[in-house]
This record gives sequence, C-alpha cells and structure tokens, in this order.
Amino acid sequence: MKTLAYYNGTIAEMEEMSIPMNDRASFFGDGCYDATYCRNYKIYCLEEHLDRFYNSARLLDMEVPMPRAELTELLNDLVRRVDDHEQFVYIQLTRGTGMRDHSYGAAGFAHNLWITLKPCKVVDTYHPIQAVTVEDKRFFYCNIKTLNLLPNVLAAEKARAAGCGEAIFYRAPLRNDGSAENRAAGRVTECAHSNIHILKNGTFRTAPLDDQILPGIARANLIKMCRTLGIPVDETPFTVAEMMDADEVIHSSSGSFCVPVDVIDGISVGGKDPATLKKLQDALVADWLEKTEE
Repeated sequence: MKTLAYYNGTIAEMEEMSIPMNDRASFFGDGCYDATYCRNYKIYCLEEHLDRFYNSARLLDMEVPMPRAELTELLNDLVRRVDDHEQFVYIQLTRGTGMRDHSYGAAGFAHNLWITLKPCKVVDTYHPIQAVTVEDKRFFYCNIKTLNLLPNVLAAEKARAAGCGEAIFYRAPLRNDGSAENRAAGRVTECAHSNIHILKNGTFRTAPLDDQILPGIARANLIKMCRTLGIPVDETPFTVAEMMDADEVIHSSSGSFCVPVDVIDGISVGGKDPATLKKLQDALVADWLEKTEE
C-alpha cells in the first residue's frame, strides 16, 4: 500500500477510507492524537508517544479502546503494510459517533480509533529555519495533544506567508497590546507544531512542563542528551527578549530533532554556540539511526 488508513478495525488506502459525518471530531475536535516517524519499519520512540497518547486520553475523560500491548502490536503490523519504510505515523482517538450535542456523559460513546500512515522522511536537523512570533491566545490545555488546533493552524499560515518555517508563541503580559515592549516581555511557550528552546552561556533552557506547552517527546530527548553530554538544563520560563539574545535558538519535534532558528521576525538570532548545538544534533541523529536500524 502507498498509504494506509485504519478506522475501528477497517483498513484501506487513505483515499478509499470514509468516516461517519457525526464523528465528534467533525463538530468539536473532540479527541486527541499523537504522531511519530518510522524508518526500516521501526517506529521511533513508540513507548514515549504511547505514554503521551494514553495520558492525553485520560485527561480528556476518554479511554483508548484496546490495551496498550495490543495497540503496539497493531501499529507495528500496520507500518509493514506500507511500501515505503520511512513513514509518518499518526494515531487519533475521538470521543465517538453520535448526534451533535456539546455534552457527552449521557450518551455512553464508544470511542473511535484512527491511524494513518504515509511516506515521509524526518527533517534535516542541521538546516536552520526562520520563524515569526505570534501572541499565544490559546486556551490552557496545551499539555494535552488535542485536536483543537485552529490557533496553531492560523499561526502556521502566518509563518508560511512570511516565508518562514515556524511560528513561535508567546504569552504577553497585556493581551492584544502589540507594542514592542509588551512582546519583548512575553513568556515564550512553544511553536505552532513544535517546542522551542535556547542555549545561553552553555545552558540549555526550555519552558517548564505546565498547561501552556505540550510535553514534547523530542524535548525530553534533548534534555536527556544534554544530561548525557554534561550540558546544564534550566526548565524555567524565558522571554522573547531573552530568546532574541540567546546564543542559539532551537526548535524540536518528532520529525525535527534539534533544528536551529537563525532568523526571527526578520532579525538574525543565534549562531554564537555552534559547537554545543552540533553536539546535540549529532547525538540525536545517532539516537534516531541506532533505534531505527535494520
């Protein structure tokens, strides 16, 4: 198969699959998801992604409709049905199917499990990107990998229109105040579809795990590699001003392990600690290759 879609036990090419119109994902984005990559038909950091997937479901008062061991076996089987060994692996759980109603407790929904697979390679982690900043106006469930991604979609489109690869969110002290001072004092949270970090004076800084950022698997891998390499880690908030003055700015996701950001809002940033940056990049690429080797 060139691509694969799974919906509650039905398997087909993505283009052939259909789902009920009244799946609650269609009305409310009522569900959660997770995603990773595979190489040589080996799914990268699958245990960590399933940890987050099951936790997201729990925080949304949902239950994955099969035991974890069974889902692991299913995913490992499905990736081998796709022709290309390098794939984007996506899993999604929705509340269920039923007539549109905001509340859900009385209906007793049977949750719906989606899986999609498509050929895809990870990003070149050594190639820097440009970014724009966007005021973070999302709700405070960012630690759950929910389907409610409209603010992320709008921010990602703003980045694309500006010729950039990512949008960096910040929580401004004063809402809807577009002044340079308010932006500079804003707490950097994360990006439209990745986490964001900085290197400063040899220390790796990243936002703390709270309800304002997603607990990224790549973020956790970066922290682990820092500790292995003896690089100090500081999990405290940093501002836009601190980010702009950082020695290096790094964005990370499951498909882009440790990518430098060299321009933010048209201003050159980073480039002051390439040795530490490359140590981290080399370590993470080596980890990817080792865990997905034939």
